[in-house]
Amino acid sequence: MRKRLFRYLLPLLGIGAVGAAVFLFKFIRPLPVEIARPAENVPVQVFGLGTVEARILSKIGFEVGAALVELNADHGDRVKEGDVLARLHSAEQEARVAKAKAGMVNAEAAVKMAEAAVGKARAVLAQKKQTNKRKQALVARQTVSVETAEEAQMEQDVAAAELAVAISDVDVAKAALEDARAQLDVEKVLLDHHVLRAPYDAIIVQRHKELGSVLSPGEALFTLVAPETVWALAYVDEARAGDLRVGQPAEVRLRSLPRQMFEGHVTRIGIESDRVSEERRVYIPATAALAASTSENRPKSSSRPATSIKRFWCRKRLSRISMELKAQSGP
Repeated sequence: MRKRLFRYLLPLLGIGAVGAAVFLFKFIRPLPVEIARPAENVPVQVFGLGTVEARILSKIGFEVGAALVELNADHGDRVKEGDVLARLHSAEQEARVAKAKAGMVNAEAAVKMAEAAVGKARAVLAQKKQTNKRKQALVARQTVSVETAEEAQMEQDVAAAELAVAISDVDVAKAALEDARAQLDVEKVLLDHHVLRAPYDAIIVQRHKELGSVLSPGEALFTLVAPETVWALAYVDEARAGDLRVGQPAEVRLRSLPRQMFEGHVTRIGIESDRVSEERRVYIPATAALAASTSENRPKSSSRPATSIKRFWCRKRLSRISMELKAQSGP
């Protein structure tokens, strides 16, 4: 009986031993692992979101208040420095200018009258001098009385005083003329304040009022940006911003143009991090392509300054990275 049992168990034990050997060889043996080669010039990228903005953005309006009667520009227009953008109702101010011009003409006439009075006073003084000279000669010969000679001298002195007064009147008239000119200049400046001109070459990104609106002094009518000052502002996590440096290359991708990548470089890094979001501001000046894509006046373009940045990468390179993986035993 035992021999028969042994005869049946022996093949089973052999099969089990072979299976155990195969299992141990296949699953329990150490796995071969290759050592990775050292990598050089590995790019390290820092990611951040942000917006495209203009460094020079101006909200312009009139320095005086009146009704808006003329609009020469609208959203998306490119304007040159000095171009007339809008005008206010200026009839009242034009009347003030006309009044100031009349006042200046009156002052000029007063100056001429004062100068003529000076000429007359000089002629009278010359006559009185001659008369006094003759009277003094005659009184020496006792031809005329002393009283007559004294009267001639007094008339000469009065004529001299009147000449001095006339000369002073000329100075007063000239001062009044200068005041009238200054008043005219003031009224002309106020009239010019009814005309709004572009302060620099710019793109109009927004018009705030419509024709006929009554504006208050200083109220914004247009928002302008200088297209050459467009830059990308990215917000980078403070924990990842420590290695950022000015001059490092950067890549910008816009939400409005997700398939285009714009390359640039870091030109400014914010000194202070945001206390709430704990992010640092990183500025990348816009290349010609980025500036054109965000500020060019194209009918189908939906991107403008203040558009959002879908992705920002700031790249730097590590000189060398080595990695070594040790073999591990077991599953």
